[in-house]
Amino acid sequence: MRRGLVHAMAWTLATGAAVTLSWWGVHSVMSGTAYDPPLAVPLATRPLSSSTHRDGPPPSSPAPSPTPSASQSPTRSPSPSPSPSSPKPPPGPSPYPQPDAGASGNVKAYPVSGGRAVFDLGTSSAELVSATPAAGWRMQVWKQDFWIRVTFTRDGREVSVFCTWHDHPPAVEIVDP
Repeated sequence: MRRGLVHAMAWTLATGAAVTLSWWGVHSVMSGTAYDPPLAVPLATRPLSSSTHRDGPPPSSPAPSPTPSASQSPTRSPSPSPSPSSPKPPPGPSPYPQPDAGASGNVKAYPVSGGRAVFDLGTSSAELVSATPAAGWRMQVWKQDFWIRVTFTRDGREVSVFCTWHDHPPAVEIVDP
């Protein structure tokens, strides 16, 4: 009886150690890859437009008088009406997307038949924000100093999204034969 208990305890400890070692090895290899949860990209601090935004101080209501008389009528200052804010039209077409001033970059999504790749395009470099394969597709990501490639594959079909920025602002090309 005691011998069986010792064997069971030894097996339990060895299995726990093997699982822990395997988890640690896989975790250290997979950290920093596309399988990590995506990081949030900071957004611009100023809103581009808002239905509740008003240009000016908030309207003030007059202080109520302690004893109103018939000759006194409370006066109210008219509340300012919201000024129509028309967004500025974008400048002429540009071959390369340019980021807004004050923003970290220009976050653009590129949906393809195999999934979706999202890049943060700066003025002289780019970062992969996320890459999500469609149902039934597999995904692989390659990153180098001046380019990122996201490839979606299924049943021998391959769809790639390339982002390059060597000697030019970041440009995205989709190869879907």
